[in-house]
Amino acid sequence: MTSQENSLNQDSPLLDHSPHSLPAVAYYDEAWFQREQRAIWARSWIHVGRVTDFPPQTLTRAAVAGDNLMIASDANGTLHAFHNTCRHRGSVLCVAEVEPFNGKLIRCPYHAWAYDIQGRLISTAFGTPTDDFDKREHGLFSVALKVWNGFVFVCLDDQPPSFEPDLGIGVLDNWPMDSLVVGHVFEKRLACNWKVFWENYNECLHCPGVHPTLSQRVPVYRQGIMSPNEVSLGSPKPDAIPALEEGVQTWTVNGALCGAEFPDLSSAERADAHTFVTLYPSLYIVAHVDYVRAVTVTAVGPEETILRAQWLFTPQTLAAPGFDLSNVTDFATQVMIEDGQVCELNQQGLRSSRFTQGRLMPQEFDVYGFQQWVLESLAQVEADADAKPKSTPSA
Repeated sequence: MTSQENSLNQDSPLLDHSPHSLPAVAYYDEAWFQREQRAIWARSWIHVGRVTDFPPQTLTRAAVAGDNLMIASDANGTLHAFHNTCRHRGSVLCVAEVEPFNGKLIRCPYHAWAYDIQGRLISTAFGTPTDDFDKREHGLFSVALKVWNGFVFVCLDDQPPSFEPDLGIGVLDNWPMDSLVVGHVFEKRLACNWKVFWENYNECLHCPGVHPTLSQRVPVYRQGIMSPNEVSLGSPKPDAIPALEEGVQTWTVNGALCGAEFPDLSSAERADAHTFVTLYPSLYIVAHVDYVRAVTVTAVGPEETILRAQWLFTPQTLAAPGFDLSNVTDFATQVMIEDGQVCELNQQGLRSSRFTQGRLMPQEFDVYGFQQWVLESLAQVEADADAKPKSTPSA
């Protein structure tokens, strides 16, 4: 791109070249998948549920990067995360997916070692420690936990990264996030790599062909782009494009609001109609003017991903006479089904012996950014491993 062209297109995020994509093997190779588990899933903040998914005085199991964890909720609902393993001989502590406890002591079901809510070893039960055993050194392995807008995240790394949603920590401040409740859950298991799904999320070239209803609802999507500044260089600058088609207020089947608009939204947030918030690698949020949808992405294997969507409403909206839940949920469910279908087609094609690597188009700048983040994450953990002093074998 020439300097003159740059000056004419300064606000465009479009790529000025067509870079290569990740190699095909990155989407189905077990060894590559395990590298990502260590470099990305074990080092990032991973969404594990809403606060309401962890009622007071319960233990709840969670799985992250192949590790078995448990979330302990005390009598006040304060959450603590630990590896689900006893320091005695390694038994799991939380046996069921969710189980009650007194909110104070976590007791091993095998030999009855007991830990307080902070993870400190309190009792070895019938075991009688000798003088060389220090209880302070045998507490539970803790896991970093963060609550943000009612969403619960954990990070396995001993030095968690800063918590940074793509649009900033305060992006949802004008939505009553903490008071929203789950009205519906949709879960789908996809036969594709987790990165295939995120790459689909990060571009709209597929929108006109794959999402005809959504593209009718959101006019800019009809052009295969996500925002007006993505118009190709040389194309006429579009007139102002409304966020939603005329007569439509939100993402519902009939286009009508499902309840009252959130009262504290800014004029810009109302005009935008939908705010997408991304937290790689496990969550994206779509905040509408009347409800919120949160989608969790879980990498199960090299070619298997679970999507779990939750629709969040005010209690008043859910309880309102005539509230039609399916009018809300059916719209985005259809979009996710359509996305799932093409992601699975993409995965199948990646297995071709002739396909080794793709090329990205200028409009796929967010796909490129995501792929660079993956590569940088892999490189960082491998650089850290190389930097560690090598232990020398004892004589």
